[in-house]
Amino acid sequence: MSLARTWSVGLVGLSGGVVEVEVDLSAGLPGMAIVGLADTAIRESRDRVRAAVLNSGLDWPNRKITIGLSPATLPKHGSGYDLALAVGVLAASEQVPPGAAEKFLFLGELGLDGRIRAIRGVLPAVLAAVKRGHQPVVVAQENGPEAQLVSDADVWVGATLAEVVAFLRGDAEGQRPTPVEAPPAPEVPDLIDVVGQAAGRLALEIAAAGGHHLLLTGPPGAGKTMLAERLPGILPPLTDEEALEVTAVHSLAGDLPRGAPLIRRAPYESPHHTATMPALVGGGSPMARPGAISRAHRGVLFLDEAPEFGRVLLDSLRQPLENGAVTLHRAAGVSTYPCRCQLILAANPCPCAPATGDADCGCTSVARRRYADRLSGPLLDRVDLQVTLPAVSRRALLDSAAPREASAQVAARVEQARAAAEQRLSVWGKRLNSEVPGVVLREALRLPRATLAGAELAMDRGLLSVRGFDRVLRVAWTLADLGGLSSPRTTEVDTAVGLRLRRIG
Repeated sequence: MSLARTWSVGLVGLSGGVVEVEVDLSAGLPGMAIVGLADTAIRESRDRVRAAVLNSGLDWPNRKITIGLSPATLPKHGSGYDLALAVGVLAASEQVPPGAAEKFLFLGELGLDGRIRAIRGVLPAVLAAVKRGHQPVVVAQENGPEAQLVSDADVWVGATLAEVVAFLRGDAEGQRPTPVEAPPAPEVPDLIDVVGQAAGRLALEIAAAGGHHLLLTGPPGAGKTMLAERLPGILPPLTDEEALEVTAVHSLAGDLPRGAPLIRRAPYESPHHTATMPALVGGGSPMARPGAISRAHRGVLFLDEAPEFGRVLLDSLRQPLENGAVTLHRAAGVSTYPCRCQLILAANPCPCAPATGDADCGCTSVARRRYADRLSGPLLDRVDLQVTLPAVSRRALLDSAAPREASAQVAARVEQARAAAEQRLSVWGKRLNSEVPGVVLREALRLPRATLAGAELAMDRGLLSVRGFDRVLRVAWTLADLGGLSSPRTTEVDTAVGLRLRRIG
């Protein structure tokens, strides 16, 4: 038989399409031609695959080899097609039973010596394969535990091409993924370490309970970074669906730890202020990779020294924060990544930012205003909570008897508040107050006009936009959930307005 086929997966962002790999052997000058929108890495696989086949003790057909990757309109990238190409060539030359080759879907890069190397994005690739009815998959040994996270997949692994060929011929038993002991989850800092800052702790609890964005302003040493680092510790564990989403993003980004455990804890990303647009939002070539905002999906994106980030860079976050997804257009295709995260911004009150407070500040009012304007109005309009932290006093720092709550206590209240919100919002398919559309807040969850008097006054004075008004209502509902109330009162609405209007500068 001179024609054979097998299967692989082409990823565009987190979306994948099953790729049919057809191999034809014909008379003519020996060589290999690959057609079907293959990138440089795939075209270079001709030499890798040939060397891997020969060094595995197998025969390379001395004929003209034509390989078609279908659908031809789907862009194909990376070295993950190597194993499928090699098995297809061996099946076409009758060194592997064609029926066995066609039964499986193959993912893996080949070394020149025939070893099968792990690749990025195995989890979303296997998810795409199973969704389209291809349960039996063969992957590299290191990728086995990750592929097995897909419950409906029939996962087989191989360390070398020779092992896979022996399995397909029936000469050896196939290997299943070997469970690998996952590394212990890194410890999350505890809120009990934070001294003073009652307003900051309250804002952090509200942010966790409702999924709200937060701006912390204060002098150096006030505890802005400490508070942000402790937010993941009071967020609930991820659900099965959320964990699979987050793990798929990190698989594609290539930072999934060995053993590929399902990520159950909210991720935390804190890029430096020198980060580039591709690093923060996503990018790269030929297909865009997920950036920090997508790696923080279902978790926390913390931008320390936020005014030091470029204004264009900060403003690029506006649309992703609103939509919960970022779409990156490149010549090779369009990639969409989820990015439903909580944004935490930290800023000093002025450029010089003396640790001793405003009394020693040498900045002019113009300099302070210019510094504050680095955070644009449209970006801050999407930040529900804007809190100013004072410098920590000597008494608060040294008073060891002062009561401080641990993260576990706060997390319990957060979980109860989220459960109350989910019960109320389930009819609209939402789980967090921060996700509720404004029309639902103003109509289905309408509050009495007397309760909204403070928010209406702020809107009349130009202190709140329509978006800001809706966000005040969301925070008010979160405060009600934390307080065990059936709906917000005037106190909750006024508190939400106060937390909203504190600005840098």
